[in-house]
Amino acid sequence: MPDTKDHQRELISRQSRVRGMMLGLALGDTVGAARGALPAAGPLRAGVSTQLACFTAEGIIRAQVRGNHKGICYAPGVVLHAYCRWAFLQGIETEKMRKRWGSHTASWPDGWLARVPALGERRGKAPATVAALARVDAGEERMATSSSGHHALTRGLPIAVTGLQGITQADAIAALTHGDPAGRSAAVHAAALAHYCLTVADADVESGRSAVRDALQAGIAALAPRDERGSLVATDEEHGRLAEAFRHAVDEPADPSHLTQLAPDPTAPSALLGGLYVAASFPDRAALPTALDFAAKAPDGESVACVAGALLGAVHGVEALPVALVSRHELAWVLDTLARDLVLELEDSPSGGEYVKGWDPHWWERYPGW
Repeated sequence: MPDTKDHQRELISRQSRVRGMMLGLALGDTVGAARGALPAAGPLRAGVSTQLACFTAEGIIRAQVRGNHKGICYAPGVVLHAYCRWAFLQGIETEKMRKRWGSHTASWPDGWLARVPALGERRGKAPATVAALARVDAGEERMATSSSGHHALTRGLPIAVTGLQGITQADAIAALTHGDPAGRSAAVHAAALAHYCLTVADADVESGRSAVRDALQAGIAALAPRDERGSLVATDEEHGRLAEAFRHAVDEPADPSHLTQLAPDPTAPSALLGGLYVAASFPDRAALPTALDFAAKAPDGESVACVAGALLGAVHGVEALPVALVSRHELAWVLDTLARDLVLELEDSPSGGEYVKGWDPHWWERYPGW
């Protein structure tokens, strides 16, 4: 019989990693948008990548709830519904959104996340996501644009929590709004790297070894081309770029010219390579704030710092994030709650299932399974 205290420690450690990833993502998004020049006092505003990542996390939870209760679930469709709730709060095609989804329940948009005021505030532009959601009535297969923009990747990082099998759906979730194959591949590969950062052994982190580089190297190796092409396998060219970015970070860390070369634009491939380079350049726990400041200097610092913050937060855990910044972030509580609930849902569904009674009578109201 497993030791209860050991299980509790494992759960707390996993929560710390997921909380670190979610809050690291958000801090990177905010620091990057400010080009590293944050205001000395006052609340720190969330970026649009952070807003969308919140709805990705909520969509994952609700998809899991649906699967437990119905026995079957198409997760990308549930995540699409989550993005539509974001769009409604943002004032995007509100009548179209209400017509499509509101007939299912009188209280739409439902779930607790839709009641967070800051998620209805404009926090930057996500043109491909907005354009695709505005065409939601065209159907999932025809609504996407041809964009390779980074939001397909940055908003999808929470998918890493679902494990390698769940990450196979990252392509379909990115493809809801972004049709470019390179951008979609980058979204999958970023989620896979984040997964390896989340699952690196605690002993390796505590030993003082370069756990960040070990995790990233393991992730890159797992993405290496194989005889059978799967959704988690990179092409020779994609894998070569990942390996080269990592090698540059080890041999010539924190070089602005390398960062500019690897991440020259606001696309998903740039966010992936730039974020990888920054994370591997600053593997030490104490260097996390410096890593975000350096990432913010990339041509599109917002996306690069977002990825770097997520990867580093996933390895080091929430305790490594600068308290002075986390405590000022306007969505800190929201992100922390989503991270904890995501782990809890995957660990032990509080609402139960089709044949199992749940132990939290309010969970379905918080996360309706559709």
